[in-house]
Amino acid sequence: MFAAEIIAVGRMKDGPFSPLWQEYAARLGPALTLHEIVPRKAAEEELKILEKIDSRAFLFVLDERGKTLTSQAFAKKIETLCAQGTGRFQFLVGGADGLSDSLRQKADCLLSFGAQTWPHMLARVMLAEQIYRARQIITGHPYHRE
Repeated sequence: MFAAEIIAVGRMKDGPFSPLWQEYAARLGPALTLHEIVPRKAAEEELKILEKIDSRAFLFVLDERGKTLTSQAFAKKIETLCAQGTGRFQFLVGGADGLSDSLRQKADCLLSFGAQTWPHMLARVMLAEQIYRARQIITGHPYHRE
């Protein structure tokens, strides 16, 4: 199938989003890896993110100016890329201050969850759910309903 890595700024703390994150991370199992970027200084953030980006992976960057995709279209994009030989996907989720232009330019696809602003920890959960949903759509599992 495919492997997904989420590169996210900030550390998930105990709170309302943590159990949801754990639920989808457990459903995806080893197919999902999380890299939490917790810089000591703001100037370190971009460097730590760049250390995690793999040029061989397809990079989705979450950004409000990105493309909105239905769950079906998102799954189809992943399925098509897998058929073309891409099996590794990275997803970059910025922190409260967003991401720099230079990081956005590294994206193979800018992806948006809509025009609203979402808390970055909730966006992380929403992303994990959509990755799980895409996997279920691709495998023909009835999790997703039209």
